[in-house]
Amino acid sequence: MSETSAETRLISLLGSIQLELKVYWYNYGYNFPSKQRHDRLYSDPPPLMDRRRGSTGGRPGASSPPLRGAAISSKFLRQDSYSLPALRDEPLPPEPRRHRGEAGVRTRPPEGSHFPPKPPIFSLSLSHRLSLVPLSSFTFIPSLVAGCPLTTVMDLAVRCLCLLLSGLGVILAIDLEAIDPGYYVEPSGTSEPIDYKDPCKAVAFLGDIALDEEDMRSFKVDRIIDLAQRTVQTINHTDTGSINPSSHNRQGSHRRKRAATSRPERVWPEGVIPYVISGNFSGSQRAIFRQAMRHWEKHTCVTFIERTQEESYIVFTYRPCGCCSYVGRRGGGPQAISIGKNCDKFGIVVHELGHVIGFWHEHTRPDRDEHVSIIRDNIQPGQEYNFLKMEPGEVDSLGEVYDFDSIMHYARNTFSRGIFLDTILPRYDVNGVRPPIGQRTRLSKGDIAQARKLYKCSRCGDSLQDSSGNFSSPGFPNGYSAYMHCIWRISVTPGEKIILNFTSMDLYRSHLCWYDHVEIRDGYWRKAPLKGRFCGDKLPEPIISTDSRLWIEFRSSSNWVGKGFSAVYEAICGGEVKKDNGQIQSPNYPDDYRPNKACVWKISVAQGYHVGLTFQSFEIERHDSCAYDYLEVRDGNSENSPLLGRFCGYDKPDDIKTSSNHLWMKFVSDGSVNKAGFAANFFKEMDECSKPDNGRCEQRCVNTLGSYKCACDPGYELAADKRSCEAACGGFITKLNGSITSPGWPREYPPNKNCIWQLVAPTQYRITLLFDVFETEGNDVCKYDYVEVRSGLSADSRLHGKFCGAEKPEAITSQYNNMRIEFKSDNTVSKKGFKAQFFSDKDECSKENGGCQHECVNTFGSYSCQCRSGFVLHENKHDCKEAGCDHTVNSVSGILTSPNWPDKYPSKKACTWALTTTPGHRIKIAFNEIDVEAHLECTYDHIEIYDGRDGKAPSLGRFCGTKKPQPIMSSFNKLFIRFFSDNSVQKKGFEASHTAECGGHLKAEVKTKDLFSHAQFGDNNYPGASDCEWVISAEKGYGVELIFQTFEIEEEADCGYDYMELFDGDDTKSPRLGRYCGSGPPEEIYSAGDSIVIKFRSDDTINKKGFHVRYTSTKFQDTLHSRK
Repeated sequence: MSETSAETRLISLLGSIQLELKVYWYNYGYNFPSKQRHDRLYSDPPPLMDRRRGSTGGRPGASSPPLRGAAISSKFLRQDSYSLPALRDEPLPPEPRRHRGEAGVRTRPPEGSHFPPKPPIFSLSLSHRLSLVPLSSFTFIPSLVAGCPLTTVMDLAVRCLCLLLSGLGVILAIDLEAIDPGYYVEPSGTSEPIDYKDPCKAVAFLGDIALDEEDMRSFKVDRIIDLAQRTVQTINHTDTGSINPSSHNRQGSHRRKRAATSRPERVWPEGVIPYVISGNFSGSQRAIFRQAMRHWEKHTCVTFIERTQEESYIVFTYRPCGCCSYVGRRGGGPQAISIGKNCDKFGIVVHELGHVIGFWHEHTRPDRDEHVSIIRDNIQPGQEYNFLKMEPGEVDSLGEVYDFDSIMHYARNTFSRGIFLDTILPRYDVNGVRPPIGQRTRLSKGDIAQARKLYKCSRCGDSLQDSSGNFSSPGFPNGYSAYMHCIWRISVTPGEKIILNFTSMDLYRSHLCWYDHVEIRDGYWRKAPLKGRFCGDKLPEPIISTDSRLWIEFRSSSNWVGKGFSAVYEAICGGEVKKDNGQIQSPNYPDDYRPNKACVWKISVAQGYHVGLTFQSFEIERHDSCAYDYLEVRDGNSENSPLLGRFCGYDKPDDIKTSSNHLWMKFVSDGSVNKAGFAANFFKEMDECSKPDNGRCEQRCVNTLGSYKCACDPGYELAADKRSCEAACGGFITKLNGSITSPGWPREYPPNKNCIWQLVAPTQYRITLLFDVFETEGNDVCKYDYVEVRSGLSADSRLHGKFCGAEKPEAITSQYNNMRIEFKSDNTVSKKGFKAQFFSDKDECSKENGGCQHECVNTFGSYSCQCRSGFVLHENKHDCKEAGCDHTVNSVSGILTSPNWPDKYPSKKACTWALTTTPGHRIKIAFNEIDVEAHLECTYDHIEIYDGRDGKAPSLGRFCGTKKPQPIMSSFNKLFIRFFSDNSVQKKGFEASHTAECGGHLKAEVKTKDLFSHAQFGDNNYPGASDCEWVISAEKGYGVELIFQTFEIEEEADCGYDYMELFDGDDTKSPRLGRYCGSGPPEEIYSAGDSIVIKFRSDDTINKKGFHVRYTSTKFQDTLHSRK
């Protein structure tokens, strides 16, 4: 068959295909130019903002991203034909992002066109849009061939269709059922796995709103969705997006209002929203979530409760789609609200909760064109769909006017091509001013009014959250009206209780208080247990809540005139808590706790269980002995029970388990410094390992809070069933001598190994370890593979060293008669490993220190004496005498001490330390302790620090006395320290730490110099949260040349996370030369003037190798010549 006839048959075959289709599109994330812009101008975090997790898209030329989420069924789209571009003899672009005006989606076929009649299903006709071109000209086929397998001629047709649409960013799936919106199982870290509806797998997105198939029906009327660009266009729309009603193809009266605010099934029943916060959030993030929920509660009648047994609830989680949520209640189980990277801000969480409650974005209202203009030319390509306008039948604004101040409104430059370009422009108000939009600080009056209407909040009443307060019936004491209905909700901190006292009562009296009455319920809603119903003029007894909420409801149905009622309440912390699980928080959490508080909780769970306590957040005024503010926990039900811990500071205490079913807690604050406090969960805990079957573990059972795990004895490791044990590396050894090797010796050790050897010798013996061969991954920083040697048998015994790399460690002798050797390997690079011998020997140092004046060190078959800093061993090998103390220090960090520290330094000493660190870094000296003979001018004993390589450099200060100096920083990578003592008074001396700090001012010269991104370049990746700035200057008349040797920084499309930035001048206000990230060194950089600024930033997650740059001075003439 000829090539032409084969092509003709292929085109004919393609032209006759009509397929039932479902359309998938790639989700391309919105690129923030920087995290700074995101924090400042954030309006709606896009569904795919975090490119590192579930990354899609990237820079031009990046590989095609994976498919994201579920499908939009064609039956939910308007049944118009899609026109496809003709096949051309040119490669398709690497990303399916198109600008306006390019080939995409048709609106309607023109009159007289030859499109076939529309079948009852959504169909695609190709015969009128395909050009006959030689197959050899399909230059895009080789790049896409892997995604569309070829088998038969029919397959060839389908494959070409697949290839064509792949180039457009569209994939067609044939005869597939509707895709489930997707469920995600929350990984371990929570108390139990949560299988929730995942917004990242939504059918589609509108900004940060996840849409399901029900939502997609809202776009059925005269809408065409361009899936290649992810835009939705309305037929015959104006420049502002308004719709020409004449072009609508109305469906008739069977259409329902479909927006969340007009769909009753999307409103949370009784305004109660149960929630769970997954385990991947910090204490401060959890506090922000609670503050945002309390903000909604304060101003509306919506109530957020921690989920117990409720079927429908929300899950705060961190998903790859960044910040996103469904609108309203979805029902049928949990649904996620994703708080992604940089979204954990109060206003952003309030905004996302607005979607959960049931609100779309304010700018999607049908009447928006009367209030704002959409500047479509300024919208980023592919983000036009975020500016859709809802149909009048799809959204119900509940009679509220357009709210520029709404927290649900986009900012002026959301999804803009440039930071100073407007995408939404408010129209001028009556004063000739454009109202501000896009605030993310608090609910507006309009937000509050609309939420109260949506949830039918009572017109009178309030949500009370202060620790004390008062309220009264309307009109008190002048009388209330008939047919009043008021609700007050009192909510204090979990762990507190509420005391309610009525100070006045004058209501119409009736049998069972059937008519006018005030009703108190012990909880958060109208179905909570009834505490009492009151009427008449008798004051009720004080009412105490069981937990931290009370519901007060007042109704009047008579025309009887009475004063009404008034009441006061107060929150009290502490008390007896008898239930199997709950939460305890410091008073006023997550805001600062109040001064002069003393709270005692007595917690009891069911008999036969223990009490488990785990902390989500902890921040109490720090003190070494927790003398001021503190939390005390005891193992029992009284203050005389055994103390489990007294805690303060900012580190979360470890999980706590009692030995019985009681736990006693006491929180105390003084009258001065107040912090955020703590939040803790308690629950009944069972010791599974106490059962006769040992938790079904073969060897050891280890109880953990809420669960347990199996473990193995030394020399064994867990098998695949996580219960039985099998022989492994390591072991328990009692021989006096022998050898050990890494797994697989002499071959390379395998990945992910953890071997522990425990060596035990007779009493008064010591164990010496000698390495014959040593080769593991790593260098100075043993982060990946390493050998760790300790004196003792436990993991917290005295550490002798952590070793890695290719240099054999020195001989190691145990402090006592046992030694622990642990080997760990990660899942990447493997080396040859190690071979070592061990010997046991009697310890001569155990008796009278071996006769040594200072320190005795046991060695195999003998012992030796050592001296402290500033001394050398005497000829008799036992005594110590003073020595010179000039030191050269090249380590990145360490400790410096005066001679004989911590004892008194000797007289007439002159010691020096010459410190050098990584080029491009400075040296920071911080004194941990100082006690040097005091003098006003430090004339006698003193420490002097010089900014350079020796004592001829400029002095940074001379110090003496006992007051610690402020930290001292060198100007470049060398520092010199001199210590001097005279012949009179001797003191304890000093201890100081030295560290390498990035940044500073550097001088470019004709000689080439080096600069490294971080002090441990080559040995370890750059650290998180780096913030470095170097200013490199040359002599006047010269410029600065940068030549990059190595460059590897976390890659992101806009370099928004980690980046290096260059400025052509002596500060960051100078013209920017560029922002760089990713792999591969930039080309040579030349300054226009005599200075250049290098700015390096990294966030707190992914870290890479960093960069090495060489810099030199160059004449401007040479620079200009190089640029030609």
